[in-house]
Amino acid sequence: MAYYSQPTVALDSLFPQFEPALKTFLQENAHLVRVAAGEQIMRTGQYIRATVMVLEGRVKLYREGDEGGEFFMYYLEPGDACALSMICATKQQTSQVTAKAVEDTLLLSIPIMLMDEMMKQFKTWYYFVLETYRARYEELLVVIDHIAFKSMDERLYFYLSDQYKKLATRELRITHQEIAADLNSSREVISRLLKKMEQRGDLRLHRSAIEWLK
Repeated sequence: MAYYSQPTVALDSLFPQFEPALKTFLQENAHLVRVAAGEQIMRTGQYIRATVMVLEGRVKLYREGDEGGEFFMYYLEPGDACALSMICATKQQTSQVTAKAVEDTLLLSIPIMLMDEMMKQFKTWYYFVLETYRARYEELLVVIDHIAFKSMDERLYFYLSDQYKKLATRELRITHQEIAADLNSSREVISRLLKKMEQRGDLRLHRSAIEWLK
């Protein structure tokens, strides 16, 4: 993982498409925010005062049910921005989702009052916002398609393979309960399916991790 102490290096590394004037603008007006693993970044019902871009770590976005359940939407990785914070902030609406850091995370926070100016002044920011909307929309379509058309074992296989690919690791440190929450299932069902995948040779279960063998 890269560790950034100032926006300059992070912008050059993660957002090379940004024009120099935009990078300078962000260096002068945005600020770094460090969030500890498990801390909420955005809550349901909260007014959004800034939009955020992920520089380090990982952020999980999900909907909360009336009875405390979660509906997993997607993760934000380094180089991603929160499209929902952009929408809620520009329209001065409250958030309908919760965002939580699943790792120690570094964010670049941009005050919402600057959004209109940035959209008009910087073409690369305009295209970045459009691409962010498109990417998050496609991720939501994948979630909806899997719920509507895939069995739970197919959804679990895709979920795990996607996590290993994005994290570039063979060992995923996550509990069966966390997976169950993301897939809107029960821990018992997920544990049973993981055991079947282990017997099939797809993975190996450890005490605190799942090792991917494919």
